[in-house]
Amino acid sequence: MNIVNKLTIRHLKQNKRRTLVTIIGVIISVAMVTAVATLGTSFLELMQRQNIAKEGEWHVLYKDVNKEQLEAVKNDEATKKLVISSDIGYAMLDGSQNENKPYLFVKEYNTQGFKQFPIEVSEGRLPKSVNELLISEAIDKNAKVTYKIGDQLTIQVGKRIQENSEGQDTILDQSRPLQTDDDGRTETLKKTETRSFTIVGIMKRPTWEPAWAPGYTILTYLDEKMIKANDTVNATVVLNKVNKSLFTHAEELAKKNKIESVAFNNELLRYYGLTNNSSLRTTLYSLTAIIMAVIMIGSISLIYNAFAISVSERSRHLGMLSSVGATKKQKRNSVFFEGMVIGLISIPIGIICGLIGIGITFLFINTIIEGALGVTEKLTLSVTPLSIIITCVISMLTIFISTYLPALKASRVSAIDAIRQTTDIKLTGKTVKTSTFIRKLFGIEAEIGLKNLKRNKRRYQATVFSLVISIILFLSVSFFTSNIKKSMELSQAGVNYDIQVSTQEENTLELFKSIASLEDVAEYTWLKEISLTSWIDKKDIADELEIYDESSLKDGKYQYFITLTALDEKSLQKYAREIGVDYHQLTGDSGKQSAIIIDTIQYEDGDSGKFVERKAIHTKVGKSLPLYYQDWETGAEDDLNKVEIAALTDTFPMGVHSAGVGGLNVIVSEQVLKQLVKNQYQNDIHSYLYLKSSDPLKTQQKIEEMKGSIQVYNIYQQRQNEEQLLLLMSVFVYGFIALITLISVANIFNTISTSISLRKREFAMLKSVGMTPKGFNKMINYESIFYGIKSLLFGLPISIIVMYLIHMALMNSFSFSFAIPWLNILYVITGVFVIVSIAMLYSSSKVKKENIIDGLKQESI
Repeated sequence: MNIVNKLTIRHLKQNKRRTLVTIIGVIISVAMVTAVATLGTSFLELMQRQNIAKEGEWHVLYKDVNKEQLEAVKNDEATKKLVISSDIGYAMLDGSQNENKPYLFVKEYNTQGFKQFPIEVSEGRLPKSVNELLISEAIDKNAKVTYKIGDQLTIQVGKRIQENSEGQDTILDQSRPLQTDDDGRTETLKKTETRSFTIVGIMKRPTWEPAWAPGYTILTYLDEKMIKANDTVNATVVLNKVNKSLFTHAEELAKKNKIESVAFNNELLRYYGLTNNSSLRTTLYSLTAIIMAVIMIGSISLIYNAFAISVSERSRHLGMLSSVGATKKQKRNSVFFEGMVIGLISIPIGIICGLIGIGITFLFINTIIEGALGVTEKLTLSVTPLSIIITCVISMLTIFISTYLPALKASRVSAIDAIRQTTDIKLTGKTVKTSTFIRKLFGIEAEIGLKNLKRNKRRYQATVFSLVISIILFLSVSFFTSNIKKSMELSQAGVNYDIQVSTQEENTLELFKSIASLEDVAEYTWLKEISLTSWIDKKDIADELEIYDESSLKDGKYQYFITLTALDEKSLQKYAREIGVDYHQLTGDSGKQSAIIIDTIQYEDGDSGKFVERKAIHTKVGKSLPLYYQDWETGAEDDLNKVEIAALTDTFPMGVHSAGVGGLNVIVSEQVLKQLVKNQYQNDIHSYLYLKSSDPLKTQQKIEEMKGSIQVYNIYQQRQNEEQLLLLMSVFVYGFIALITLISVANIFNTISTSISLRKREFAMLKSVGMTPKGFNKMINYESIFYGIKSLLFGLPISIIVMYLIHMALMNSFSFSFAIPWLNILYVITGVFVIVSIAMLYSSSKVKKENIIDGLKQESI
């Protein structure tokens, strides 16, 4: 070790406080990078495990492959595990009491299939031969048909067939509920073969079976040796390596072997950061680049300030080195060496602190998510060698960039200037000139405070820069998280209920009341719907409809399709409170028919694949909307009446789905519906009940046990998966915001407190010429205001630009308008002044205790 480096280490030891402040700054920065990387990888790893636990582990599915094609898939170098399966078909369930589930659904797996998919045996064992059967315990619980282990079961297995409007047969699968109309069942079961089985086990209802499926799943064994040349099966593959080339490789394999259909487990693959959707891939890459850039800038600013202040303090020390012959290179390397020493100490500690911090956070989070929404997997600390290497590289690069400018500055300082300490402050009359308006408005203390900032321009700029970075970090990340959550909600089906119930019974209201009173029903709404039309002025139509055929206009108006929905009294009162409208205005008692218009539509664009949110109509509260009943056979229209628009909203009540482009959702009371719709059209009104339940399967069973023709559509699994993802994403993003906020506050405190400490001589001089404690406090307060205003003037515009870039990145996969988060901006404005004031007062309180003589003698800390 050369003499300069030895002196650098000695200087670090002698100035323990400054060294400690610098080390803490670097530790915080490294911990931030580590925490963000670990939080991201741990969240994705949790979602992978949760998806596998519910849906099974697989990556690629080759459908309807013959024996030769199956061999090609099996021998492919990318294949790690191969699941062979086949949907044998449906059979009538003798003695079934559930009108919506009249079938048994027979599916067969090879041995690997029983391992890869979540199948929980509650009694007995798995099938080991083609004539053995594993049945679902749901048959006994819901269908009231009892099967025992050892029972023989002989069934006629066939395909569910429905004839479409063109007279062609459509094969239905488990994703399609039982097809019925007013006259009864519209599908048929075409028998293909007789199968006999021995029941060897009973399993819990598979998690991957849709709740609305018309058949109870039963499983048997598929013997690969018995597959004939012309037989077709499904080949589900678990890959050796999950990377972005898997899509191309699978498609090439399918093309080479003439496999007509290949599918991917997109839900699982997206948690690996993989997608074959180019728009979504662009979105992910763009967002990752923007967020990493923001984090890097925040880290660099935090560490740069620490080293910049360090070099400012060491200027006399560097001048002394220069006076005894130290070259520019030696002085520059001295700063680089200090950075290396700080890095060697701080990076390991920062990584450990980041991991410990996230680990402790996960302990608290797991207590929340374990019992919530059926999340079965724990959030565990996922640390990969790659993430640690990346953290180290980013941290070392950050330290190098942070020390580069201070090192250049150190190499250029002359011995005389450094010893006299004249490089930081170079005064001219113009430099410290202030407006007389400041003095008249705020007093002499404000003017002195502003002159102090101008005299210490670099320290002032460093503090303002820290504040600007903190503002950008908070606003960018909070905007990012809120938009990601909005995008996720937009990409989901908009389902806000567990069960939909409909019926053809005459006593609909009494039946719905009975269902709503079931013990597990947590929330419900029943509604009545009728499809109507309206003619809207050309200037008021949705932007997407501006590209229309002139022939579709009638007297300068465009025809809209109206879904008129009447909510029950209790649900309408709740909905009115939620959107801020007077419920009594909607009852029609005043003689006016008033309605709530949902003026926002949400849909997936078929051409671009984007999830879109747009205005459905451009109108105002108080205007009227004409309603017509149209006979679609004759085209005749019957003018019903007009409704007055009482409120415009983008909030959908439970059970109401977006009408789509060219459509409009109109919400009214039951009284207004009766006033609008004439008696001859009453048969066109359809009634539905929507429920949220604490136990959806149990509720479904109780509903199906009721007498009458009741259609139950249970989508709790879909809703559960969506809410799990939203919950976990919320935990992730709000944890991220909390982390960024703490880092920003630490950054500001570090910069301001160090800056104040360096001004001890200056404050001692002001006291020596008569500044009172009150005047000193006023000066500090005004400096805080100047800091806050200057940082907001720079920080807010830059933040809006960054937020717009994030918005544009999301627009590759989504389409909704850019909205400035005014509430977050208000939080930032308040937070900046509060944090700066607290930091200034905290730091200055220590300076106040200093003796004036000692302060004037003070050279450095």
